Amino acid sequence: MASERAAKVSEKTLRYFIGLCLEKYSKAHVEPGHAVGAVGAQSIGEPGTQMTLKTFHFAGVAGMSITQGVPRIKEIINASKTISTPVISCPLQNPKSLEAAKIVRARIEKTCVEDVLRYLDDEWQPHRSFITLHIDTETLEGMHLGIKLGDIVNAIAKQKKLKIQKTDMQVFEQDASIEITVRALDVDPSKRTTRTKTATEIMADLSVRISHLKRVLPLVPISGYPEASRAIVQQSEKDSTNTVLVEGYGLRQCMNTEGVLGTKVVTNSVIECRDVLGIEAARTTIAKEIGVVMDMMNIDPRHMQLLADVMTYKGEILGITRFGLSKMRDSVLQLASFEKTADHLFDAASAMKTDPIEGVSEKIIMGETMSVGTGAFQVVRRLNLLDEHFTIMPTVFEDAWAQIEEKPIKRTRKGGL
Repeated sequence: MASERAAKVSEKTLRYFIGLCLEKYSKAHVEPGHAVGAVGAQSIGEPGTQMTLKTFHFAGVAGMSITQGVPRIKEIINASKTISTPVISCPLQNPKSLEAAKIVRARIEKTCVEDVLRYLDDEWQPHRSFITLHIDTETLEGMHLGIKLGDIVNAIAKQKKLKIQKTDMQVFEQDASIEITVRALDVDPSKRTTRTKTATEIMADLSVRISHLKRVLPLVPISGYPEASRAIVQQSEKDSTNTVLVEGYGLRQCMNTEGVLGTKVVTNSVIECRDVLGIEAARTTIAKEIGVVMDMMNIDPRHMQLLADVMTYKGEILGITRFGLSKMRDSVLQLASFEKTADHLFDAASAMKTDPIEGVSEKIIMGETMSVGTGAFQVVRRLNLLDEHFTIMPTVFEDAWAQIEEKPIKRTRKGGL
């Protein structure tokens, strides 16, 4: 009656629905000894042959190209440390406001001096030479970076390789410029020769240093995270919510950025996910990323989870490569059946290794019954046999002939009596 009132479902329909659910549940069961590895590998590998060239480079989200298809699957399964298009998705605490999304984007995206520079020039005077950076204040304010000329000076002073002291820089707020006095680099006194440099040589050294600084200064980062090369605001078409997508690495910094929901930040880089969030998060990421690439292939999700399990069950991410398998598998014959057969066998012989011959590959090589299907179980049970069951049973032919010969003799005796 409750089901009738709530959903207007008849008893017959409800019974049929529950029957369908039970049937699907029973089909989802795996028999003991089922070769799940081979079936899972076929389930993922066979659709991979159907992927066409157009899915290789997929024009992805909002002007950000994301690698798809076979190259992406190869990256995931090989557990590549650096992937071609790392993307971090950052949901926002205030997803409706575009202005808030732009501020968060500015906090994350790496901004260099050249992004806020109008022009750069160098001046030479009799006693000193200097480089002037002319900053575009409108661009600086429009980026919502919240930094001033003093912050740019601090960022340049932090770059140890440039060897520019903070005292050598002057800020002119009126015309928004920074003047950097260039000095000749001091040579190590221990390596100094007796001959002092002439004025011409000093000028030549200064000229080289200034040209080097003019080339390097625009590339000095002044804001954002150094590994986040680009960030864009993606607006959802369904509910008009904003998400910041970051191209590059830096998951930990993105999670700790003010204005970002740290608990919902995700990345498509499995290795970085392992480093920041742990092995379980990496396992989930592997299964999810394969599911994203093979979305239309209708693959059983348990096969993808099985692959993720195999890659992570040792506590680290091991790719399905000769290096990963050698850490993953202990059997010599199984490694020899994959790649570099002679090398594995030679190393095993020299190290006097033993092989229990338990896996499928080894048993095929040795000609034994594989431990899958009906060969998987080894049952020991009580047979309930008694002592009389172990007596000598009568043979089929000899004892039958003896019985035939005995029967007439018995009859003659009876007739004689």
